[in-house]
Amino acid sequence: MLSRRIIPCLDVKGGRVVKGVKFRDHVDMGDIVELALRYRDAGADELVFYDIGASPEGRNVDAAWVERVSSQLDIPFCVAGGIRNVEAARAVLAAGADKISVNTPALERPELISELATAFGVQCVVVGVDSMKEGDGEWRVRRNAGDPSKTSGVGLRTLDWVARAQVLGAGEIVLNCMDSDGVRKGYDIAQLEAVRAICGVPLIASGGAGEVEHFRDVFAQADVDGALAASVFHSGKIDVRDLKNHLRGENIEVRL
Repeated sequence: MLSRRIIPCLDVKGGRVVKGVKFRDHVDMGDIVELALRYRDAGADELVFYDIGASPEGRNVDAAWVERVSSQLDIPFCVAGGIRNVEAARAVLAAGADKISVNTPALERPELISELATAFGVQCVVVGVDSMKEGDGEWRVRRNAGDPSKTSGVGLRTLDWVARAQVLGAGEIVLNCMDSDGVRKGYDIAQLEAVRAICGVPLIASGGAGEVEHFRDVFAQADVDGALAASVFHSGKIDVRDLKNHLRGENIEVRL
């Protein structure tokens, strides 16, 4: 079995790392490069950077900070934010990113996933899915989740979209369970289990980490390939190295 990945997530706004709760009330967490190097030194397997304003503002991710990060960082990292075409993706990859992630632009034009997979290979293409449970008990996808004033549903079941994204060429799925985001009550195991059952590519859990046991539970119960978190790492509540040592003690394979 491949090692499970621990992935700090850095939300980027105005060239700085920020963190909010359920995508609101963002506070400044520090410099992009300084935080990236801190996580590298602590043993993070990879990093994800989300330019949270790009899609809501209708712009591409700023390649300037991607270059700043890549000039210093020597572990894999993925970049997301308003990547709407092959040219924008090429600029981000040329700036040094290892993978690109698409979310709202793929919902608006699903063939984008296939175009990116054809141009760069499926190993470079991550599809982010922002998902929320609705009143009828169904999980459905949201777009423009980086800006609560612009967030909206698209009438699409999360499970249907995950299935379609794989057919189109997604090489990895990041499922962000919006009801759990930032509140540190644990990952949405039920939703992740449902997606895992239909997901044949690597699945990354996002939203809800608050204790080391939450990481253990999501690996053991939902069988995800990686766990992404932000606030518990940014605040120092959980140290990546300590977390990995704990997981190994629980017989969960991680890379030390």
